[in-house]
Amino acid sequence: MAETREQWHSRTAFIMAAVGSAVGLGNVWRFPYVAYSSGGGAFLIPYFVALFTAGIPMLILEMGLGQRMQKGIPLAFGSVRKPLQWFGWWAAGLSAGIVIYYSTILAWAWVYLWHSFKLSWGDQPQTFFIENVLHRSSGPGEIGWPVLSLVIGMALTWLTIYLILRKGVRSVSKVVMITVPLPMLLLAVLLVRGLTLDGAMDGIRYYLTPDFSKLWDLSIWLKAYGQIFFSLSLASGVMIGYGSYLGKKAEITNSAFITGLANCGTSFFAGFVVFSMLGYLAKIQGLPISEVAEGGSGLAFVTFPTAISQLPALNVLFGAIFFITLLTLGIDSAFALQEAFTTGFNDKWRIPAEKLARYFVLIAFPISLIFVTRGGFYWFDIVDKWICDFGLVISGLIQCIAVGYLYRVGEFRDYLNSQSEVRLGRWWIWALRYVTPVILLIILTGNIRTEITERYSDYPRWATLIGGWGVLLFWLVLGYVLYKRPAKANRT
Repeated sequence: MAETREQWHSRTAFIMAAVGSAVGLGNVWRFPYVAYSSGGGAFLIPYFVALFTAGIPMLILEMGLGQRMQKGIPLAFGSVRKPLQWFGWWAAGLSAGIVIYYSTILAWAWVYLWHSFKLSWGDQPQTFFIENVLHRSSGPGEIGWPVLSLVIGMALTWLTIYLILRKGVRSVSKVVMITVPLPMLLLAVLLVRGLTLDGAMDGIRYYLTPDFSKLWDLSIWLKAYGQIFFSLSLASGVMIGYGSYLGKKAEITNSAFITGLANCGTSFFAGFVVFSMLGYLAKIQGLPISEVAEGGSGLAFVTFPTAISQLPALNVLFGAIFFITLLTLGIDSAFALQEAFTTGFNDKWRIPAEKLARYFVLIAFPISLIFVTRGGFYWFDIVDKWICDFGLVISGLIQCIAVGYLYRVGEFRDYLNSQSEVRLGRWWIWALRYVTPVILLIILTGNIRTEITERYSDYPRWATLIGGWGVLLFWLVLGYVLYKRPAKANRT
């Protein structure tokens, strides 16, 4: 008879894993920065509109399709239309690409955790990050050798991922019971400390003060949809893969609502942690808050270390807590992304979980070392930009079209309603057919226009062709190869 598919220990384990994948490093540094630069408290209006008109509908689509097909994204979309399996492999490849460069941030976090015990960054955290941690070269053309400390951090990251995934979903079910609540507790500790600092309330007021005039700016709404889309791990195959390990009668709709709201709640909560620290930093430096906050990696590896160094007491303790928080947030997203890719191999060729995890790590680890060379930061930045701004947007657009127009979406909705606690109305179909595709198309068009008219960060065109379009093309070609390779027949 056919092999029995692994399943989650419980619905709680599934929701914890889904939340763990969605809640990542972007919740700590990207959301607070985007919010305060996009109208402060007013940003919450487009943010939650985006959650309910795009985020949750897409979560329901992905979780439900995986659960119904009992397959990861390649074979799930191949079941909708056979040629769409090619798209499924490409989308899964994007998730593999993300985890390969995403591991770089975790490598940085390991190095900073080590340095936090001595507060090695001193009074010049930015110089420390660029020169002592990254050993950054002058540009992407000057790659240089891998930095030893970052190689060690990278090795620890991949070893952790392998140990978590080697026994498949059953081991993930156990791990997420620790790695999902732990960073929430650590963030709570940091918030309590932050609220006791002079200037903390100034930072929180800056974070929450609404600038309603910005609601008339279309770019703010697009930022809100972009933040929702990427922070929920949509379009990469993660939620389809996780959904495929649910039982055939498992509830989907309410689980999607819980996951989406938990992710957004964490982002909002993290904003209080970040801006209590930024308010304190602005107070002691005598600067406006707008001048001490940085976006992206600068917030986690420059601004926060600066604030930690200047805490009146227990600097080492709170430095360690912060970087442990980053590691626990990042590791859940990392192994979820790898699982999204390797699930397709198990579905099609019956390769055991331990062997898949081992092979992937042995291939991915050497490739990831390019990002911890002296020029690695530039390649990390380029690959991240193209996969997120082009790859995932295209993937989400194709998903909406495939399910909204090529699949029996009305019958699919009835299927979900038959076993869900929250019933879906026609709004769900409208969101998949019209709202989300239009928003993604606008985002994609804007990104393409910007790429044509100006160079990204003044990088040379050859670098963005190789690290940007070249990476997307590589996964497209590999996806076609995997699509055409014959599947292994079910054993009876």
